[in-house]
Amino acid sequence: MPTGCEFPMIKTFENALTAADFESTVELTNFPAVFRGCASVWDAYSKWNPFNSGLDYLEERAGSVEVEAMLSRTAPVFNGDIRSHERVSLPFSDFIRFCKQHMRGKGNGSGVDAKSADLNPMCEDYRPGQIYLAQFPILNDEKEEKVLLKILRQDIQTPTFLDAKSLSSINFWMNSAEARSSTHYDPHHNLLCVVSGRKKVVLWPPSASPSLYPMPIYGEASNHSSVGLENPNLSDYPRAEHSLKQSQEITLNAGDAVFIPEGWFHQVDSDELTVAVNFWWQSNYMSNMPEHMDSYYLRRITRSLLVSKPSSTDLRHLSEHIDQSRIEMAEGGNDNIGNESIKKGLSTLHEKASLHDLDPSASQALHDLISLVHDHVNAVDTSKGLQHTSPSCSEGGEKSKFLVNAMSCLEDDRVAHLLWNLEASRLRDVLLAMALELSYLKLLVKMEIFVLVLHKIFETLEALILHMLSPIAAEVLTQKFDEIDQQTGEEDRTQFFREFYSAFDDEAAAMDIILSRKEAFAFQVCSLASLCRLRTYHKLKGEKFSASY
Repeated sequence: MPTGCEFPMIKTFENALTAADFESTVELTNFPAVFRGCASVWDAYSKWNPFNSGLDYLEERAGSVEVEAMLSRTAPVFNGDIRSHERVSLPFSDFIRFCKQHMRGKGNGSGVDAKSADLNPMCEDYRPGQIYLAQFPILNDEKEEKVLLKILRQDIQTPTFLDAKSLSSINFWMNSAEARSSTHYDPHHNLLCVVSGRKKVVLWPPSASPSLYPMPIYGEASNHSSVGLENPNLSDYPRAEHSLKQSQEITLNAGDAVFIPEGWFHQVDSDELTVAVNFWWQSNYMSNMPEHMDSYYLRRITRSLLVSKPSSTDLRHLSEHIDQSRIEMAEGGNDNIGNESIKKGLSTLHEKASLHDLDPSASQALHDLISLVHDHVNAVDTSKGLQHTSPSCSEGGEKSKFLVNAMSCLEDDRVAHLLWNLEASRLRDVLLAMALELSYLKLLVKMEIFVLVLHKIFETLEALILHMLSPIAAEVLTQKFDEIDQQTGEEDRTQFFREFYSAFDDEAAAMDIILSRKEAFAFQVCSLASLCRLRTYHKLKGEKFSASY
């Protein structure tokens, strides 16, 4: 269904295309297309149908698999950016029971999404409707160890027109109650196939970006829109008034599929008990752009922007956008993730994390961190320095200061330098030891058992993250986190991050500070790159150029 779009209507194909026809008439145009009945020939079309014993089938086939789902406190809206949702682990069988519970509720007319007594105790902190099994891999060409639902691969077929494609991943999507994704684009071509249920998809071309206010390119959610589709705040986002004129809406019933080209913004509304599968692959454009050509392409794009003469309105909007981005970076966001950890039995990581069991280099690193932090603490008013405040309050002033100093050399930043020189596995053990002992200390305080020495040592973690983490140190820390991801098994990895963040009184604030300062680093890198390009541009024109920060 059109929604006032000024672009050609999205084509609908009732019959299957050959690979050659798909590439020439659909893919090369970089324009969406709908394929009716594309997935109706799959075994999954009948076997996964929740209203035809499909839930029993899925539970029998993969019920023991530990899946990772999205948890949204703002359900039915599920925002994909990292600040707006949590990732929770639970057995696939528990998720299936959520779906069965929802069906029973709808069947008796209650429509209640209440908790069930037979569910895992891990699930007590949220309602079934807050859980969305999104983008869980059936196939992944880079991370085979994360493909835990591969047993379902035999129930689906790759459409014939994709046979020649090198697929990046195949993902499983399922929701018990109605769900809505945030508006975003993906860096891959996408074929979204509805197996059961129904989805409504609103699509915008990349040229609609100004109306959708993408999040800053240096941030962790740069492919997401800042604006909600319904009731956008036009005082903050005035161009959003025109966004629907550039969009088209399509409806996918069971068996239907839509091709979403890379870079196209889309928002998806899913009916209750909808099951889908999507295929991602790299476009020919990206496949044919070798990395050694990046600088040339960037120069061509920059040159095209310089040659085209923007209108005064464009310049004003650009100025407002830059000013707003700087304000947002200086003041920080007001997001509150509400990250309530799901408690599990302690794994072998705890055994490695005892202070007494740290190897000599890890013990030395811990000693250096404690000395570094408390040298800093002693130089400030400790009555204020160790009291955490919300990032939306006094943290704003701190972020302004960090923006100015974000590009300090690695060698000049003692925290960043120490983190950089510590192996990821040892850093994991050090941070986990600090987190576990801090949690233990807080338990003693609650029991009115206060040990001054312990307090002095283990307040280090909060002081380090909340008050001493510079942008460059945050960048190094998150790089080390990535290394930990690669070197650690799924269960231990989940346990590490759960224990690390649960040590903070406000877990969401700790995560937000790490992300905000990492983004501050990326922002300054982008600014420095732009400054260098401007300097080169003026130099080529024989003009003097000066800039100050």
